[in-house]
Amino acid sequence: MLEYLKKPIIQDLFKFFGKSRFLIQNSSLNFPVFWILSSDLLKILNFLYFYKFNSYNFLFDLHGVDERLRKNSSKLPQADFSVFYHIISLKDNSDIMFKIALSENNLQVPTITSLFVNANWYECETWEMFGIVFIGHPNLRRIIMPNNWKGFPMRKNYPCRATEEQKLFFTLKEEQTAIDMLSFKPKEWGIKNDKTGFKYMFLNLGPNHPSAHGAFRILLQLEGEKIIDCMPDIGYHHRGAEKIAERQTWHNYIPYTDRIEYLGGCLNEMPYILAVEKLANIIVPKRVEVIRIMLSELFRINSHLLFISTFIQDTGSMSTVFLAFTDRQKIYDLIELITGARMHPAWFRIGGVAKDLPKNWDVVLKKFLQWMPKRLKFYIDVALKNSILISRSQGIASYTSQDAIRWGVTGAGLRATGIDFDVRKKRPYSGYQNFEFEIPIGSGLSDAYTRVMLKVEEIYQSLKILTQCLKNMPCGPFKADHPLTTPPEKNKSFKDIETLITHFLSMSWGIILKPNESFQMVEASKGINSYYLISDGEISSYRTRIRTPSFPHLQQIPSVIKNSVISDLIVYLGSIDFVMSDVDR
Repeated sequence: MLEYLKKPIIQDLFKFFGKSRFLIQNSSLNFPVFWILSSDLLKILNFLYFYKFNSYNFLFDLHGVDERLRKNSSKLPQADFSVFYHIISLKDNSDIMFKIALSENNLQVPTITSLFVNANWYECETWEMFGIVFIGHPNLRRIIMPNNWKGFPMRKNYPCRATEEQKLFFTLKEEQTAIDMLSFKPKEWGIKNDKTGFKYMFLNLGPNHPSAHGAFRILLQLEGEKIIDCMPDIGYHHRGAEKIAERQTWHNYIPYTDRIEYLGGCLNEMPYILAVEKLANIIVPKRVEVIRIMLSELFRINSHLLFISTFIQDTGSMSTVFLAFTDRQKIYDLIELITGARMHPAWFRIGGVAKDLPKNWDVVLKKFLQWMPKRLKFYIDVALKNSILISRSQGIASYTSQDAIRWGVTGAGLRATGIDFDVRKKRPYSGYQNFEFEIPIGSGLSDAYTRVMLKVEEIYQSLKILTQCLKNMPCGPFKADHPLTTPPEKNKSFKDIETLITHFLSMSWGIILKPNESFQMVEASKGINSYYLISDGEISSYRTRIRTPSFPHLQQIPSVIKNSVISDLIVYLGSIDFVMSDVDR
């Protein structure tokens, strides 16, 4: 932490505001964490936003913590609740986190939407989950929970399981109330119904529209086919994944990570596992690193193939999506051979992976690597170079690098604007620094066609990484020799009583991690996915914050699609590459 304090930005912060206004938190996070006063928040963030050398203008995450039951917190400010702000400088590739301590009698902080527009949804979610009010917010409302929801789900005194709740009896009156709440009332959404006597048309797109993925709707304000305004409506797929993490043991939560973004599979396991390993101070063998990368890149290709083919389907072509599922089947066959499962393998373990690679994994992978490049070229020549597809997507739903930063866009949507930021290169994890591959970058304007073509090129680069995994798979164990690795190797459990006891306790009770905080981001298929974990010395996480890429991407929709037509919106939605489980969590 002392090294971070020597950075010019930190020294300038201390000099401008006074060092006494910052309480430095000691943690295993690889960036400085400061507790500040609520009254200083906007001044400090404004200073960072316009910092002379490297502007900290990317709001990566914002959320809350119920601090009331947190053990081993004597070195932290006294607080009933807290709000944290994770800010990034893409230019300097560095992070700063600020925290504000709040008492239960005064759960109020100023909104930062005047500085970071993407804070809108983050503040709304924090309010409905914890009851923390953001003063000055333009429209503080529920975005995930129903309007008639009672209580704040992320508070510690709120039940984790349905069996802890009273039995639900849904009367006809309550059913009618629920239906009425789903009806669209323009005034409640802050939308004016008329302009100089002209009545606009309002249209529900979704949630049952195929382009809206069946669990997402957009409320459109139209003048003919022209979109005057729109309002994304999320929350149809909320499962309380962060709340569930507080009741599961560190190891038993792994299967839930697969389902955060159900196309990502092991890509979702990676940030959680790495964050836990940071808490446990576990260094895994080289073989584990490469195996994890291999599985991650297989899932990346699998996700990209579905995205590309369904995008082509959204623009009017049917054949590609059926052909792509043939290719995805080959990937699933390989994943099933290695892990025993397909979409949700839950195969990564704390300190390693579940099993070593099976026989003939290399033969199956080699066949796929020979098959896929020719197939991908076929998609490009037949569909992606089609003049109709190009005319419908080139120049459509475009935005600049400044727009991408303002809305917290990551992944191909950010790189299409010309910003070179891929976590695998900028912040290598699991040994990515040992691989040779390139990051496709756009020319400066992110439009629908550019975003798709970048993901095509990303598939080629993933194939390049897989080739290196095939040729250079290290020998050695598939688990770290560490007492917190779960579970221990089976052959040792059968022969050694101490290992058997450790196995039994870790699987039935769970491992105990020391009080600390950790953070890990990864380059997932749809953008940056991250886990921020707080341990207070128990068998479960005290707070698990999951930052997903699709959440800010959907929030950006109105700013991009206004004054376009409905057909452009369909193309735009197809180019975002979002999954609603990723949004709602």
